[in-house]
Amino acid sequence: MSGQKIAIVTGAGTGVGRAAALALMKAGYAVVLTGRRKEMLDAVAKEGAAAGGKTLVVPTDIANPAAIKALFAKTKEAFGRLDVLFNNAGIGAPAMPLEDLPFEKWKAVVDTNLTGPFLCTQEAFRIMKNQTPRGGRIINNGSISAHTPRPQSVAYTSTKHAITGLTKQTALDGRPFDICCGQIDIGNAATPLTERMVKGAGVMQPDGSMKVEARMDADHVGNAVVYMAGLPLDTNVLFMTVMANQMPFVGRG
Repeated sequence: MSGQKIAIVTGAGTGVGRAAALALMKAGYAVVLTGRRKEMLDAVAKEGAAAGGKTLVVPTDIANPAAIKALFAKTKEAFGRLDVLFNNAGIGAPAMPLEDLPFEKWKAVVDTNLTGPFLCTQEAFRIMKNQTPRGGRIINNGSISAHTPRPQSVAYTSTKHAITGLTKQTALDGRPFDICCGQIDIGNAATPLTERMVKGAGVMQPDGSMKVEARMDADHVGNAVVYMAGLPLDTNVLFMTVMANQMPFVGRG
């Protein structure tokens, strides 16, 4: 398709990444699907193709700098440009007291949730600054944990707070080159990662009690990503929160 826009979605095999990738395809984007599990990416590509979507599957470990370089090189080779990067891939660490978290678990979360998006942003800048038409848009998945922590989640919370800094700096440094950056903070999208919130007693609350929490359809996040991605480059959504209305976040819960 002449003039078709190109998007990369990290962590595209499941959950929010899958929903965003399918929504972008439905909106007419060609989507580069990346994540660690090829079989999951292939399934998303097949689903998108059935609806007329164009995809490129590039299995990538976002914690691996060399793999990130290869991802962006393959994208440029296949499509010649990049219009949207959705930095979505992320992991957590097991819930435990802060002082008991092993360094290896901390480092794994930082490598995937912070260093990976930073390196992806660097590669996106290198393409977006030098293409014609110039510019593009980077969307970071911040999570509601970028605002408020859950108990015993120091690694995840720290990286998501750091993503907010990355978003602001990227928006500032991208301004001279027509590169926009915004952040979408998601609360309790119904994905495999949030299944624990609705099973048994639910999840721990700040007072130590356990509670089952409300969730929302991940498709609403996909639609929000499409809205942000589709704005002209003289307009930016710096921060957007999309959340289950009944989840205990606003006020005292």
